[in-house]
Amino acid sequence: MAAPSGRRIGGGSASLWAALLLAAVALRPAEAVSEPITVAFDVRPGGVEHSFSHSAGPEDKFTCVFTYASQGGTNEQWQMSLGTSEDHQHFTCTIWRPQGKSYLYFTQFKAEVRGAEIEYGMAYSQAAFERESDVPLKNEEFEVTKTTVAHRPGAFKAELSKLVIVAKAPHSEL
Repeated sequence: MAAPSGRRIGGGSASLWAALLLAAVALRPAEAVSEPITVAFDVRPGGVEHSFSHSAGPEDKFTCVFTYASQGGTNEQWQMSLGTSEDHQHFTCTIWRPQGKSYLYFTQFKAEVRGAEIEYGMAYSQAAFERESDVPLKNEEFEVTKTTVAHRPGAFKAELSKLVIVAKAPHSEL
């Protein structure tokens, strides 16, 4: 069975396995991962734009911001997990609905990182839950830039349940 494809900066695509390898290399044992921080928040329908953000790393060096608008149903509890490598050069941000598939109709979404540049970003219409697997959005439904993973107006089909970002701190010149 083929692995779902992911998105990298530069227009190339990579399989989920390549993304996991990238994360494994970025967060290899020599640069162990600090204990991830997971925070719960409500995704609220109503068609109004909402944002949720959290920071991690020394002096909150990295920030992940999830901005969205959705319709239908009632509030859903989602989670945001942030992790950094021990050397604080790599950062991960995962935003997802722990119960798997969201029943909200998303009119827009954007996950933004601050303090780092995205090396890998992926969006999913369904998050893994019980016997179900992650179901990635089609590549044409979202775009990945140096700092964001966002919907593509006119192409996004309104289903979102998970976002994954692996980012790296910019090099500082001495």
